[in-house]
Amino acid sequence: MINLSKYVACICEGAAEHAIIDILLDHHLLIFERENLINNDVLRCRDGQTFETRYLRQSFNDKVSVIRVLDSRKENFRLNKLYQGKVDVINVITAPEIEMLIILNENKYEIFKKSKLKPSDFCKIDLHMRKVKSYEFVFDYFSNTDILVSAIKKYTEISKIRAGEYTLLDILR
Repeated sequence: MINLSKYVACICEGAAEHAIIDILLDHHLLIFERENLINNDVLRCRDGQTFETRYLRQSFNDKVSVIRVLDSRKENFRLNKLYQGKVDVINVITAPEIEMLIILNENKYEIFKKSKLKPSDFCKIDLHMRKVKSYEFVFDYFSNTDILVSAIKKYTEISKIRAGEYTLLDILR
Protein backbone atom coordinates (compact mmCIF):
# COMPACT_ATOMS: atom_id res chain seq x y z
CA MET A 1 0.00 0.00 0.00
CA ILE A 2 1.38 3.38 -1.00
CA ASN A 3 0.84 6.20 1.48
CA LEU A 4 0.69 9.54 -0.23
CA SER A 5 1.17 13.00 1.15
CA LYS A 6 -1.37 15.78 0.81
CA TYR A 7 0.62 17.14 -2.15
CA VAL A 8 1.36 14.89 -5.10
CA ALA A 9 3.52 15.42 -8.17
CA CYS A 10 2.97 12.85 -10.91
CA ILE A 11 5.79 12.91 -13.44
CA CYS A 12 5.47 10.92 -16.66
CA GLU A 13 8.41 9.94 -18.83
CA GLY A 14 6.66 10.30 -22.16
CA ALA A 15 3.46 11.14 -24.00
CA ALA A 16 2.07 7.59 -23.84
CA GLU A 17 2.51 7.40 -20.07
CA HIS A 18 0.97 10.86 -19.75
CA ALA A 19 -2.10 9.78 -21.75
CA ILE A 20 -2.60 6.68 -19.59
CA ILE A 21 -2.34 8.65 -16.35
CA ASP A 22 -4.73 11.30 -17.71
CA ILE A 23 -7.30 8.62 -18.59
CA LEU A 24 -7.01 7.06 -15.13
CA LEU A 25 -7.25 10.48 -13.45
CA ASP A 26 -10.25 11.53 -15.56
CA HIS A 27 -12.10 8.38 -14.47
CA HIS A 28 -11.05 8.60 -10.79
CA LEU A 29 -9.23 5.27 -10.96
CA LEU A 30 -6.01 6.30 -9.20
CA ILE A 31 -5.19 6.54 -5.50
CA PHE A 32 -4.92 10.30 -5.99
CA GLU A 33 -7.06 12.84 -7.80
CA ARG A 34 -6.15 15.65 -10.18
CA GLU A 35 -6.88 18.21 -7.45
CA ASN A 36 -4.14 16.59 -5.31
CA LEU A 37 -1.58 17.24 -8.03
CA ILE A 38 0.79 20.16 -7.99
CA ASN A 39 -0.65 22.58 -10.59
CA ASN A 40 -3.58 20.12 -10.94
CA ASP A 41 -1.79 18.39 -13.79
CA VAL A 42 0.64 15.65 -14.75
CA LEU A 43 4.21 16.94 -15.09
CA ARG A 44 6.81 16.10 -17.74
CA CYS A 45 9.90 17.08 -15.75
CA ARG A 46 12.31 14.13 -15.49
CA ASP A 47 15.29 15.78 -13.83
CA GLY A 48 15.32 16.17 -10.04
CA GLN A 49 17.04 19.55 -10.02
CA THR A 50 14.66 21.00 -12.60
CA PHE A 51 11.70 19.67 -10.62
CA GLU A 52 13.16 21.21 -7.48
CA THR A 53 13.56 24.62 -9.13
CA ARG A 54 10.14 24.67 -10.81
CA TYR A 55 7.98 23.14 -8.11
CA LEU A 56 9.59 22.63 -4.71
CA ARG A 57 10.40 26.26 -4.14
CA GLN A 58 6.69 26.82 -3.51
CA SER A 59 5.82 26.66 0.14
CA PHE A 60 4.27 23.33 1.12
CA ASN A 61 3.21 22.77 4.71
CA ASP A 62 3.45 19.00 4.28
CA LYS A 63 5.60 16.43 2.50
CA VAL A 64 5.34 16.06 -1.26
CA SER A 65 4.87 12.61 -2.84
CA VAL A 66 6.52 12.40 -6.24
CA ILE A 67 5.16 9.58 -8.39
CA ARG A 68 7.42 8.96 -11.37
CA VAL A 69 5.94 6.82 -14.18
CA LEU A 70 8.87 5.59 -16.25
CA ASP A 71 10.29 2.51 -17.93
CA SER A 72 13.91 2.90 -16.81
CA ARG A 73 15.07 1.44 -13.54
CA LYS A 74 18.38 3.25 -13.84
CA GLU A 75 17.19 6.84 -14.22
CA ASN A 76 18.12 8.80 -11.11
CA PHE A 77 16.07 11.59 -9.59
CA ARG A 78 18.49 13.51 -7.41
CA LEU A 79 17.23 16.19 -5.09
CA ASN A 80 19.18 18.65 -2.99
CA LYS A 81 19.68 17.42 0.58
CA LEU A 82 17.48 20.30 1.73
CA TYR A 83 14.46 18.57 0.14
CA GLN A 84 15.27 14.91 0.78
CA GLY A 85 13.29 14.71 4.03
CA LYS A 86 10.39 16.64 2.55
CA VAL A 87 9.85 14.53 -0.57
CA ASP A 88 8.93 10.87 -1.01
CA VAL A 89 9.84 9.55 -4.46
CA ILE A 90 7.77 6.61 -5.71
CA ASN A 91 8.93 5.03 -8.97
CA VAL A 92 6.20 3.31 -10.97
CA ILE A 93 8.09 1.12 -13.43
CA THR A 94 6.65 0.25 -16.85
CA ALA A 95 9.69 -1.67 -18.15
CA PRO A 96 10.41 -2.56 -20.83
CA GLU A 97 7.99 0.04 -22.28
CA ILE A 98 4.44 1.27 -21.72
CA GLU A 99 3.51 -0.10 -25.18
CA MET A 100 3.42 -3.55 -23.58
CA LEU A 101 -0.13 -2.65 -22.52
CA ILE A 102 -1.15 -2.47 -26.18
CA ILE A 103 0.62 -5.74 -27.05
CA LEU A 104 -1.17 -7.50 -24.22
CA ASN A 105 -4.52 -6.00 -25.14
CA GLU A 106 -4.04 -7.15 -28.73
CA ASN A 107 -3.21 -10.68 -27.45
CA LYS A 108 0.14 -10.56 -29.27
CA TYR A 109 2.46 -11.20 -26.33
CA GLU A 110 3.71 -14.63 -27.50
CA ILE A 111 4.43 -13.29 -30.99
CA PHE A 112 6.13 -10.23 -29.47
CA LYS A 113 8.42 -12.42 -27.31
CA LYS A 114 9.68 -14.22 -30.43
CA SER A 115 10.22 -10.98 -32.36
CA LYS A 116 13.20 -9.58 -30.39
CA LEU A 117 11.84 -6.08 -31.09
CA LYS A 118 11.30 -3.31 -28.58
CA PRO A 119 7.59 -3.06 -27.68
CA SER A 120 7.15 0.26 -29.49
CA ASP A 121 8.84 -1.09 -32.64
CA PHE A 122 6.67 -4.22 -32.51
CA CYS A 123 3.56 -2.03 -32.32
CA LYS A 124 4.75 0.05 -35.27
CA ILE A 125 5.90 -2.85 -37.47
CA ASP A 126 3.68 -5.81 -36.61
CA LEU A 127 0.55 -4.00 -35.42
CA HIS A 128 0.84 -1.11 -37.92
CA MET A 129 0.42 1.50 -35.18
CA ARG A 130 2.79 4.19 -36.41
CA LYS A 131 1.81 6.78 -33.82
CA VAL A 132 1.97 4.40 -30.85
CA LYS A 133 4.09 6.84 -28.83
CA SER A 134 1.77 9.82 -29.33
CA TYR A 135 -0.51 11.11 -26.60
CA GLU A 136 -3.53 11.24 -28.92
CA PHE A 137 -3.14 7.68 -30.17
CA VAL A 138 -2.77 6.17 -26.69
CA PHE A 139 -5.58 8.32 -25.28
CA ASP A 140 -7.94 7.17 -28.06
CA TYR A 141 -6.77 3.54 -27.94
CA PHE A 142 -7.44 3.22 -24.21
CA SER A 143 -10.56 5.40 -24.08
CA ASN A 144 -12.41 2.38 -22.67
CA THR A 145 -11.03 2.21 -19.12
CA ASP A 146 -12.07 -1.44 -18.71
CA ILE A 147 -9.66 -2.33 -21.51
CA LEU A 148 -6.90 -0.21 -19.95
CA VAL A 149 -7.33 -1.66 -16.44
CA SER A 150 -7.44 -5.19 -17.87
CA ALA A 151 -4.18 -4.56 -19.78
CA ILE A 152 -2.55 -3.17 -16.60
CA LYS A 153 -3.55 -6.30 -14.69
CA LYS A 154 -2.25 -8.60 -17.46
CA TYR A 155 0.99 -6.65 -17.57
CA THR A 156 1.49 -7.01 -13.83
CA GLU A 157 0.96 -10.78 -14.10
CA ILE A 158 3.72 -11.22 -16.68
CA SER A 159 6.16 -8.62 -15.33
CA LYS A 160 9.26 -9.33 -13.34
CA ILE A 161 8.61 -6.92 -10.50
CA ARG A 162 11.61 -6.33 -8.28
CA ALA A 163 11.40 -5.92 -4.53
CA GLY A 164 10.45 -2.36 -3.63
CA GLU A 165 9.17 -1.55 -7.13
CA TYR A 166 5.72 -0.31 -7.95
CA THR A 167 3.61 -0.83 -11.05
CA LEU A 168 0.59 0.95 -12.47
CA LEU A 169 -1.57 -1.59 -10.61
CA ASP A 170 -0.19 -0.27 -7.31
CA ILE A 171 -1.54 3.23 -7.97
CA LEU A 172 -5.01 2.07 -9.06
CA ARG A 173 -7.88 2.38 -6.58
